[in-house]
Amino acid sequence: MQDFNEQTHLAEALGRLEGASDPRLREVVAALTRHLFAFVQEVEPSEEEWLQGITFLTEVGQKCDEVRQEYILLSDILGVTMLVDYLNHGRAEGGTESSVLGPFYRAGAPACANGASMARESGGEPVLVAGRVFDSSGRPIAGAKLDVWQTAPNGMYEGQDPAQPPFNLRGVFSTDDDGRYAIRTVKPVSYSIPDDGPAGRLLRALGRHSYRPAHIHFIVSAEGYEPVITQLFTDDDECLDSDAVFGVKESLVIHYERAQDGDGSRVSYDFHLTEAA
Repeated sequence: MQDFNEQTHLAEALGRLEGASDPRLREVVAALTRHLFAFVQEVEPSEEEWLQGITFLTEVGQKCDEVRQEYILLSDILGVTMLVDYLNHGRAEGGTESSVLGPFYRAGAPACANGASMARESGGEPVLVAGRVFDSSGRPIAGAKLDVWQTAPNGMYEGQDPAQPPFNLRGVFSTDDDGRYAIRTVKPVSYSIPDDGPAGRLLRALGRHSYRPAHIHFIVSAEGYEPVITQLFTDDDECLDSDAVFGVKESLVIHYERAQDGDGSRVSYDFHLTEAA
C-alpha cells in the first residue's frame, strides 16, 4: 500500500489496465486516463463543477436517438471531428482536401446524367457546377462517381424536411471519358446545426453561433483510388471564418460567377484523387 497522491494514484489506475486482452484498447484507455488525470489536475474542479460536467454529458446522451447523435455534434463543435478527419485523410499529397461527412448524408441517391439537375422542385438561384476529376499526376479519370447533396433554399436538407420531394438536391454523377462532370443545382445557403440540446447550450455559453457557411457535399470515388469526402464552400458567406464545426479549408472555397446568359451562376472546380495503397 502506497501513500495516496497524484502520481501514485495515476500509476495504480494505469497498472490496472495491464490485464486487458486487446492491446489497442489498453493503449487508448491508458492515454485517456493520463489526459483525464492531467485535465483534472490543471482545472482543479470543485465537486459541484465535476457533477455539472457529468450532468452535461448525461444530457448529451439523453438527447441521442435513432436520427440524432448529440455526441457527434459535441465532437463537431469542439473541433475534434475535423482533427480525426485530418489524421485519417488529410495527409495525402496531391489529393483534394477532405472535410467532415456531416449527419445528413443519405445513401441511394439516384444516378443523374452529366448536366442534369438534382433539384426536384423549383426555387433558388440556378447553379451549374462543372469541372474534371484527375489523379495525382494530372491524368483525367473516366467513370469517377460524384455523390452530391446539399441544403434547399430554406436551409434544410431533404431528410429533415417532409415537404421536399424524395432525394431533392441529391444525386450521383459520373465523369465522361475526359474526366468531366457537370451538375445543375441551386445555390446552397448557410444554416444552423441543431442547437436545441446541450451542444447548442454550450455554444451559446461560449459566445459562439451555431451556423455553418453555405456548402455542397461531395463523395468523389473511382476504382483504384482513395475516395475523398469533402465540401465546397461559398466564398462570400459571412460564416466562412466561424463555421460551427470547423469544416472550412482554404482550398475548398469556391466563387460563384454570374452566367453570361443571366441564367443563374456557374462554378468551376476540379477534384484530385490519390491512388489507393
